[in-house]
Amino acid sequence: MREWSLWRLPRAVLAYVLGVEAVAVVAVASVVTLTPVTGRHWVWFAVLAGAAVVHFEAARGLERVREVAAEGSPYAHPQSIWLFAGVLVLPPPLLAGLVAVSYGYGWVRIYRRSPLHRKVFSAATVLLACFSAGAILLAVHPDPAPAHAAQLTGPVDLGALVAAGVAYWLVNLALVVGAILLSTPVRPGRDVLGPLSQQLVIAASIGLGTGLAVVLVTAPWVVPVLVVTMLGMHLGLLLPVYRTAARVDGKTGTLTSVAWTERASSELSRSAATGVPMAVLLLDLDHFSDINNTRGHLAGDHALRAVATELRRQVRDGDLVGRWGGEEFVVLLPGTDPADARQVAERIRAAVREPLTDVPGAAVGVDGALRITASLGVAVFPVHGRTVDELLLAADTALYRAKNNGRDRVETAPAGTAG
Repeated sequence: MREWSLWRLPRAVLAYVLGVEAVAVVAVASVVTLTPVTGRHWVWFAVLAGAAVVHFEAARGLERVREVAAEGSPYAHPQSIWLFAGVLVLPPPLLAGLVAVSYGYGWVRIYRRSPLHRKVFSAATVLLACFSAGAILLAVHPDPAPAHAAQLTGPVDLGALVAAGVAYWLVNLALVVGAILLSTPVRPGRDVLGPLSQQLVIAASIGLGTGLAVVLVTAPWVVPVLVVTMLGMHLGLLLPVYRTAARVDGKTGTLTSVAWTERASSELSRSAATGVPMAVLLLDLDHFSDINNTRGHLAGDHALRAVATELRRQVRDGDLVGRWGGEEFVVLLPGTDPADARQVAERIRAAVREPLTDVPGAAVGVDGALRITASLGVAVFPVHGRTVDELLLAADTALYRAKNNGRDRVETAPAGTAG
């Protein structure tokens, strides 16, 4: 039991996670007999649970990539379509069951590499969000027997529905952000919130879930068509994302080497045309094989994801971060001269040295923190090369100099390295 990565969380984070989960358990226990469960409820539960399972299977590959890319910020997936529909049509016990089915099936089929305690915590936050939304609807219509979806008949009900949607979104977001901030207190709150697109996914899912719930109650024979339509629209709209996913490293969420090279070639052409410098950084984690050998591959994967997250934090939005292979990363810095590139590389080196916590795979009695260092090589167009290959060769030469000079350092390629 002690080997479970949950017990290696910092004490404040552990107390917070267990506290949220305890509140969720108490909430379920307190409402288990609040509403009688009828045969119609069981039919609705089966429909929503089945739709959630089909949805996971249809978007399984994409969801793996999206979760990795969202590491360190709230991860929003469209399962909220079925969960918010459950808020509107299911009694609390079955709503809790729907959350359990969604997160349990998702972990088995998609997120198995993620620590189990993260998914248990996520399920608890979503459950509390669902119950908060349901409490608002119950305040407007105290009779819990009919489905809330059948009671949406006027402006007051519309206001209650909007308030319930906001509560669903806000409670879940606040609980997750609280855990992230406790885990990494030095991170700015804006970074923790993640991109706006993640929140738009939740907003759209709440709207679709409302429509599904209304149809489920008023015209159930239309539900199969509506479910297929929702899945088709979702997957159709996400086809461009699937194409993007093929260009993203599934383990770190950074660009693949092929995608990075293509983008770098375009940036280099722009730099050549405008006469603006462009820098390339090549980063290699020191003694990375020791992590896999002593802590296990789960710890190694955790380190790679943490470094990728830190790289994205330390560079600008327009800079390109890619995984070059194994434990190597490559960064493109458009409009950056040698002095500025060296400064960015030193900042990255210092950031990577911060201890990593919540590392899976540590043996009993081993400090849960993981300390790693990185060596970096710097090359700049046009000083060190005029093609992407020449810049990479120059950066690689500087990287090996950093390795030979003791590691955990930055070296800049000498002028004319490639030529």
